[in-house]
Parts: sequence; structure tokens; C-alpha cells
Amino acid sequence: MSDVNKEVFNAYEVIKNGGIILYPTDTVWGIGCDATNEEAVKRIFELKKRAESKSMIILVNNDRLLYQVFKNIPQVAFDILDCSDKPTTLILDHPAKVAKNLIASDDSLGIRIVNTPFCYNLIERMKRPLVSTSANISGMPTPVQFKDISDEIKNGVDYIVGLDQEKKSEKSSTIIKLTSDSKVTIIRK
Repeated sequence: MSDVNKEVFNAYEVIKNGGIILYPTDTVWGIGCDATNEEAVKRIFELKKRAESKSMIILVNNDRLLYQVFKNIPQVAFDILDCSDKPTTLILDHPAKVAKNLIASDDSLGIRIVNTPFCYNLIERMKRPLVSTSANISGMPTPVQFKDISDEIKNGVDYIVGLDQEKKSEKSSTIIKLTSDSKVTIIRK
């Protein structure tokens, strides 16, 4: 069994039982759980000491899951994704089939399509979206590599993925908000 497959198996076992994980994403290290599990999402908010009014994002690995969460996706969303040369998070309106405490007060949610082997395969195994939020206490700097993550975060999760712990990533994703009427707002480049 490859390291990726072993880590996917271990992470999935924790997540399916309501646990939270610390894992490498296509950008920075993240804290995650099953995006449909409201209690697990609540635990992440508590661990990060983050107000529930500050939303998190979810990761999917294909258009099928994207359409599972959002029924009406503006065409411009696909145009943006096709033109993006770096990881891009889209904030879209009217999500469904996710934990209510993930949805922002304006009825929107951030989503990113990932294809890194670990994230892709874990989401494929889960058959549902994965929560992703930076691995830091709210208000603290985002860690650029695993060794920068605080012990409070490491000790607060149920499983730490043993991959890419030497990788350094100083870039977060681009964030673009798209409303149902196709209004585009760049939140972060």
C-alpha cells in the first residue's frame, strides 16, 4: 500500500467517525472534516477559536460534487477555473447538502476543486466534500509548513496526515466571489 493510500485510509477512518484531521492541501496545511457533519465542523471552529460567523471553505475533487453542493453555478465560474493558473476558491450562492454551520450569513460558501493525490483520493473515498481551513488559531499567521503549526492545533485534531511535512507553501488560494447574477468580486489574489 502506498503512503498516499495508507494515509487516505487512516484519515477516512477518522472522518467517517466524526473526527477532524490535520492535512496537506494544494496550498497550505489545513484542518478538515466531513463537510456534512455539523458537530465535526463545530469542533474545528472551537479548535481555531473562530467565530462561526467567519465561514470556512470546502474542497471537492470533481464537477459532480460541485453540483451536489450548488445547483445553479454561473458559467463564469467555469471560465475562471479554466483560466486559473493557481488554486482558486470560488464563493458561490445557495449551497445545499452541507452542515448549516459552514454556510455564511449571506447564504454563500467557498469551494475549491483539488487534484493533489491525497485530497483527491480522500474526497473520492468520502463521496462528499471535505472542510478546509488553515491550520492556525484564528487571527494568528497562517503556517507555511508543518513545523510552523502550533502544538495546540496538532494536539486538538484526531489525526495528523503523515505526508508532505517538509513541503513549504507560502501561497493561499485566490478567492473570488460570484453571485447568482454573475457579479464577480476578487477577495484575494
